Amino acid sequence: MAPRRTGDDNWPIVANQTLPARPDEPEEPPRGPARRPRSHRGAIVGIAVAAVLLIAASFVAGLAHRSKPTTFAGTVWDPAPAKPDFTLTDTSGHAYDFRDETRGKLTLLFFGYTHCPDVCPITLATIAGALNDLPGSAVTVVFVTTDPARDTTARIRQWLDGYDTDFVGLTGTPVQLAAAQRAAGVTIAQPDQPDSKGNYTVGHAASVLVYTGDGRQHLSYPFGTTQGDWQHDIPLLLSDKAWNGRS
Repeated sequence: MAPRRTGDDNWPIVANQTLPARPDEPEEPPRGPARRPRSHRGAIVGIAVAAVLLIAASFVAGLAHRSKPTTFAGTVWDPAPAKPDFTLTDTSGHAYDFRDETRGKLTLLFFGYTHCPDVCPITLATIAGALNDLPGSAVTVVFVTTDPARDTTARIRQWLDGYDTDFVGLTGTPVQLAAAQRAAGVTIAQPDQPDSKGNYTVGHAASVLVYTGDGRQHLSYPFGTTQGDWQHDIPLLLSDKAWNGRS
């Protein structure tokens, strides 16, 4: 389901002005006897009614604006899939139960590889930059390699530390990693044919899957999500009562 978009229109108010008479134009002489000035009571009442109606309209518009759904930069999933259940190995060599370790936490899950030339470094650098500008935000970022042949635990740790030392790195056997991707509902990564020097790229899912405190994937974010998008959405994700089991 596509994100819902909302917006506000700014309506300029232009005051009516009466231009003064040109100095070279003589005033028009009075025609006939002066008339008794009319009462302005009706005009005053009309102005008061218009003001009340304007205030009421503004109040109703304000309520309508507050009731509109918040816009997210990512894609909202409805119904929201449950957090996948898989266990891999972290960069310390310990078993990491994804569902258990991230229970009750805002979690960002991303599948990629350390030799990736563009998507992976850009995605992680963008997230790291956003979190750096949101100090104290309780967000767990989990990176799962799709290239276990080259991504040793030591290499993953060194690579992730270049973005954020708190990022979690996971690896496993090809069978385990394929099962984890299948559980998360993403396309299973496929390595391309190596070149003459043995270098190769890996085709993998480029989306970041987001799980809120209720253990559900309410959103996914495509490649190209900006740092500003993350800075805007992360506080909303952390504060949403329904998605964090506080409703």
